[in-house]
Amino acid sequence: MYKYLFGPVPSRRLGMSLGIDLIPKKVCSLNCVYCEVGKTTKLTTDRLEYVKYDKVVAELKQFMSNNPKIDYITFSGSGEPTLNSRIGDVLDFVKSNYPKIKTAVLTNGTLLNDKKLRDDLLMADVILPSLDAASQAVFEKIDRPNINLKIKTYIQGLIDLRNEYNGKIWLEIFLLKNYNDSKEELGLIKEAIIKINPDSIQLNTLDRPGTIANLIPLTRSEMQKIIDIWNLPDVEIIASPPERANIESYRDDIETAILETISRRPCTLDDLHNLLGIHINEINKYLGNLEAENKIKTERLDRGVFYEIKHK
Repeated sequence: MYKYLFGPVPSRRLGMSLGIDLIPKKVCSLNCVYCEVGKTTKLTTDRLEYVKYDKVVAELKQFMSNNPKIDYITFSGSGEPTLNSRIGDVLDFVKSNYPKIKTAVLTNGTLLNDKKLRDDLLMADVILPSLDAASQAVFEKIDRPNINLKIKTYIQGLIDLRNEYNGKIWLEIFLLKNYNDSKEELGLIKEAIIKINPDSIQLNTLDRPGTIANLIPLTRSEMQKIIDIWNLPDVEIIASPPERANIESYRDDIETAILETISRRPCTLDDLHNLLGIHINEINKYLGNLEAENKIKTERLDRGVFYEIKHK
């Protein structure tokens, strides 16, 4: 069982994707209301070697010795991966030793104002940053950032990345009703998108419980209306969870293990991680699909969100 690698996970955007987790749960620069991994326990902008380079490389060597069939090695996980000060070294190791496999970095984008970090990421094939707001008030409401973060600096970091980076930038925007869907905020986000000039814009909304109750997702038609109003090129709505089951890397045995576990007693995400030994991000992919197929339901209690079998 690997500690810092997970998957390959089913991903519509990245196919067979092996995840690398360089950050302990849940160290992040944001504490987003919608985060499916859970509440941030260490809210920071300090870049440190949270997970040791040698340990990650050792696991990669072992995993790759079996010649696995994967499309991407993806830097993501249970916190913000760019907080790891040696992400560039790990990325360099991957590109040097497995040049035929593409690399992707999933990041909230908040630290890209750091020139050293931008330089570290230049060798990645794809960078997938997020941007959920373009005003400080909405940024603080939906993303609940570390006190050092300002939206203008955040957006400028994304602009600087575009000017320096030759790979693909797929910008994700997470939309929530009554948070960042006002006419004014959407107008500001559009202005920011034009300045950033990403290769594609991907709209997402809630399909799993967030860190607080009573969040309302946008419907597909509401997101399509935003696309129509923006009238920007290369904007898409991210695929719904049921489509994940059609991806080659989707594993029925993991889905079965989750269902068998919660049929005995309701479990939180952390419970499932501890019981099954599967990375939180990987479990989340399957929970989203199971919820969409109406096989499980959730209940928010004092200890968190519990998953249980939905009896018909």
